[in-house]
Amino acid sequence: MPRSTDISAFEPIPAESAGAPLYRLVKRSLLRAIESGRCAAGSVLPSESELAAALGVSIGTLRHATDDLVAEHILVRRQGRGTFVAVHNDDRFMFQFFHVERSDGLRQAPQVEFVAFERVRMDEEPAQALGLRTGEPAIQIDNRLLLQGRAVIHDRLTLPALLFKGLTEKRFRERPSTIYHLYQTEFGITVTLARERARAMAADRSVVRILGVAPGAPVMEVRRTALTFGDKPVEYRVSTINTAQYEYVHLLSRPA
Repeated sequence: MPRSTDISAFEPIPAESAGAPLYRLVKRSLLRAIESGRCAAGSVLPSESELAAALGVSIGTLRHATDDLVAEHILVRRQGRGTFVAVHNDDRFMFQFFHVERSDGLRQAPQVEFVAFERVRMDEEPAQALGLRTGEPAIQIDNRLLLQGRAVIHDRLTLPALLFKGLTEKRFRERPSTIYHLYQTEFGITVTLARERARAMAADRSVVRILGVAPGAPVMEVRRTALTFGDKPVEYRVSTINTAQYEYVHLLSRPA
């Protein structure tokens, strides 16, 4: 049975907050409850009538706020069961955060092979992306991702050591689900969205070694900064993709 969120986790929207659209204030209140852990990942929210009463708003206003959070993959509705705080799992990873598929459109979850786990001092590029100083302690992780048995992606992750205290190679390698699930369940860090920049480049020695491509072969590099609540950066990732038979595919939608 999923854990239920106690209705006492929510307080009425203060009257002095009037001026901003009410549904945005409700959304902000829900986000605070989720970020603080009062609404744990996987837990079910109180019923709409209970929650609207606790917040002092109409069900319509509440629904507007929860609609936004569902669209942002923070909440998920399950027919006949209620509204839940979304959990990072394989399905969410494939839908929201993985965009590589074979040129003929075949799309499958990658097989992840661990390559390296190191404690390092942060270089300038990841430090800038994470809003930290160069030289701060960091964890650097390298993975190789296989699609249809072929090495296609090299991921290099840089994590702020202070955010991931207690993370060891053993703990990382033995995670039961996705990397973002590990962040969420073990460290209370929920990745909500990511900013990405992509560019073409020639394969260097590390890419040649890990992906088995020819030196200087054209590859695609995607630099991702993963963000949690409040757009706080928590992970910097450089993905190098062998695009000989694979493509980066991203579905764009109109703003609501």
